[in-house]
Parts: sequence; C-alpha cells; structure tokens
Amino acid sequence: MDFLFICPFLLVLLLSRGSFADLEKQRVDSGLEIYKKLFEVKRKDQMNALKNLIELNDVNQQYKIIDIMLKGLFKVLEDSRAVLIAADVPPDGPFPQDEKIKDAYSHVVENTAFFGDVVLRFPKIVHHYFDRNSNWNSLIRWGIGFCNLTGVFEQGPHSQVLGLV
Repeated sequence: MDFLFICPFLLVLLLSRGSFADLEKQRVDSGLEIYKKLFEVKRKDQMNALKNLIELNDVNQQYKIIDIMLKGLFKVLEDSRAVLIAADVPPDGPFPQDEKIKDAYSHVVENTAFFGDVVLRFPKIVHHYFDRNSNWNSLIRWGIGFCNLTGVFEQGPHSQVLGLV
C-alpha cells in the first residue's frame, strides 16, 4: 500500500523536474535569441564605421586607423578567449548567464565578424599588419571556429562572412 501511495508522488516529482529543465532550456535559448537581435544592432554600427572608413579616401589615414583597430580587436579577442577557456564555455553550449562570460562571448562573436568585414574590404591593409603578428592567425582561426559553433550566424544575413574569411 505504501508503494502505491509513493508511486504517484514520485511520478509527479519526475514530471515536474522535466518541466523545470524544459523551462530552463527555453530561458537559455531565449537568451541566445535576444543576443542575436542585439548582435544585429551591433553589426549595423560596425557597417556604419566601415562605411565611414571607406569614404575617408586617404590611404595613409586608413592604414593608421586599421592598425589601431586591429591591435584593439585582437587584444579583446585574446582576453575574451582566455575568459571563455577558463570558464570552460563550449561555443555550442547554452548561452552564458554570467555577465563576464556573456561579455567575452559577445566580444568574440562581434570582433570576429568585424574582422571579416574589414579584411574583405581592405585586404591589402589588413595583410600588411596581420602578416607581421604571428599570434593573430591562431586567434582569428579560434574565433571563427567558436563563431561557427555558436548558432549566432545560422541563417542570418551575416552567415557568409565567416566562410569568406
């Protein structure tokens, strides 16, 4: 008799646990969807910055600006990579909830995409600096690999950028 009393209780407990896990997954998935929308806004800002750089029409200024930009971009990429690796964040895992990890995640995604745009529009200038910095190649390869697994670039207007880099 005790067994018959406990079985329904255990069944309800197990079902409610599954529902909680489903809710948690939906919350994490919605975090990624929210990030994708914010990413679109960031990409528009990046495109505007590139447009301004293209319209500059002064190659020397473009070299100087891209030099500074690349140094900053790769410093952020390196620091963000260290944070993500230390936290053992898989790119294809759930969207991070911790603010520091979220920032590192977004920095990797945004800077990798932006690098792709810059190298496609200014290949000669980028290679002038890129080829002189030995660790940049491994950093950007890691960033592209990370981005390809995140799901941020799937079926979006920016999905081709990573493939072209």
